[in-house]
Order: sequence, then structure tokens, then C-alpha cells
Amino acid sequence: MSVTVVAVTGASGGIGRATARAFAARGATVALLARGSTGLQQACEDVGRAGGQALPLEVDVADYDQVSGAVDRIERELGPINIWVNNAFTSVFAPFTQITPEEFRRVTEVTYLGYVYATKAVLERMLPRDAGTIVHVGSTLAYRGIPLQSAYCGAKHAIQGFHEALRCELLHEGSKVKATMVQMPAVNTPQFDWVLSRLPHKAQPVPPIYQPEVAARAVLYAAEHPNRREYWVGASTAATLLANAVAPGLLDRYLARTGYSSQQTSEPQDPDDPVNLWEPADGPDGADFGAHGRFGARAHRRSPQLWASQHHGVLAAAAAGLAGAAAVGALRR
Repeated sequence: MSVTVVAVTGASGGIGRATARAFAARGATVALLARGSTGLQQACEDVGRAGGQALPLEVDVADYDQVSGAVDRIERELGPINIWVNNAFTSVFAPFTQITPEEFRRVTEVTYLGYVYATKAVLERMLPRDAGTIVHVGSTLAYRGIPLQSAYCGAKHAIQGFHEALRCELLHEGSKVKATMVQMPAVNTPQFDWVLSRLPHKAQPVPPIYQPEVAARAVLYAAEHPNRREYWVGASTAATLLANAVAPGLLDRYLARTGYSSQQTSEPQDPDDPVNLWEPADGPDGADFGAHGRFGARAHRRSPQLWASQHHGVLAAAAAGLAGAAAVGALRR
């Protein structure tokens, strides 16, 4: 039996790190793409302990030539890529007026064009073989923008449109190459410790929060069942999507009222915190941040909505409907 070759971008931390471990536990050979050498080295050790083999690649996904070169090296050293997971991102926590054009461009290049470049590079190999799966790690914010994350929300919305267009083209061609997307809720990752922030207090995910292993299980399932257009993780995702469809104006006002405070803790922002926008926070002189952030005590280890999304149909519709109705009700209080 041939070994599955998987490539994961943003593999040195957070969801990417947990996803690499999940595939390694299935015996996969995992190519780890990220900028930070320290995080990559530790991610390699994680993969080995989980039972897989790793190939670390220091790559900035905002550079197409680097990504294309990484694809060539993976196929040369490991064999044909079976699964590609687009996950790398960066962001800025700040009101739009406080983000410079250069910063906004950088977030867009990494978080959106990084997916585009990687998909283009790997499709040049997958399409002639008529085999392979691409999984885009998305977000609830692919459908619903929130304050203080305009650059990230814009990029995730763009990925969603790109993904839908790509799927239509693959279906039109009758290709056996598959593309799917996993819409994530708030996840307990290190991003809140290394994303550039101009907020007065430390950034935090909006509850409910899930552990990165929940996200990794969703990516693994999507890779194994790629015929679905997308999967939802977390009840908050379903609730937000339905509330946005049913009462977008109310949701705008609700987020305007609560979106600033809910994304910040009471702890003042430390100006000396690491920033990964331009350089990796886990580079040669940095620390290994791992998969988990500092919100583990509040993070869920399971997601009933993920189960419902996997077993789509009446169950998923009922779960989404109940969650959405509760969210709309909350908005009207």
C-alpha cells in the first residue's frame, strides 16, 4: 500500500500543526510548509512521534516561485502529492483606518494569494494525473465580516469566492481532482500571541472556542470526503451564517456593539509581543509556539456541529436551524 503524501501550509503552529499530527497518525508522509525554522523543526518532531515522516520546507506562500519550488521538491523527494491543505495566514487586529496599505497588502498576499498560488502550483501536478484533493481552511469570517479584522475577513471572503469558482471549473472538466473547504470557528491557536495588534488590550477569540485538534479532525475528514463543497465546525459557525442570512442588519448592529470588547481581554497589550506579519515569530531567534494558544481552559474538545456537518442532511439542517434561531433570538434581545 502506497504512503499518502500530504502537504500543509502554515504547519509550524495552530491548526496547521495539529493537522500535520493528525495526518501523521494515519501514517502519512507530511510536507510542512512555513516560514519559521524553530516551529518547523518542532513540528517535524511532532510528526515523527505521531508515526509519520516529515519534510520541513521554509516557504513564504506569498511568493509563487517559492511555493512552486516547494511543490517540485515534495514530488521529487516524497512522491506525488495526494492531499494539499491550504492553511497559512497572517492578520492585523486593528480598525481599518489604523492599518497601513502595506500591511493590508501583506495580509492579502499571505492569506488569500497564498491559497491561490499554492493551488495553482499543485494543480499543475494533480490535473495531469487526474487525482488529488485540495482542502482550504476557511472561517466563519468567509461569510460574515466582523470589526477589527477587515484584512483577514476580506481575504477569507475572497478565498470562498475563489473556491466556489474553482470547484465549478473542476466539475465542468469532469476532473477527479477535488477541492473542499472547512469553515472554522474560533480556535485556541497562537495567532492571538503573534498577530500584529493595535488594540489597547490583548486579542482573544470570540467564544465558543475550540481546540485545534477539533479543526484538524475536520480537515482530515474533509480530505477523506472531498465531494462536499464545505464543512462547518462549531455551533457558532452555523448560528452566525444563518443569523447573517436572516437578519444581516441586526447582526451588523450587534457586532458594532459587542465586536470590540468581545475580541479583547482585560490584559493590556504588550508592545514587545512578537509580530509575524513580516517575519516569522518562530524563526531562528524565536520560540516554538506549538498548536495551542493560551485559551485552553475555555476551549472545547468536541464539536457536535462538525458531526452534524459530516452527517449532512436533516441532522445538519436541524442543528444549523436551531443554532441560527438561537442566535437571531439573542440579537433581538
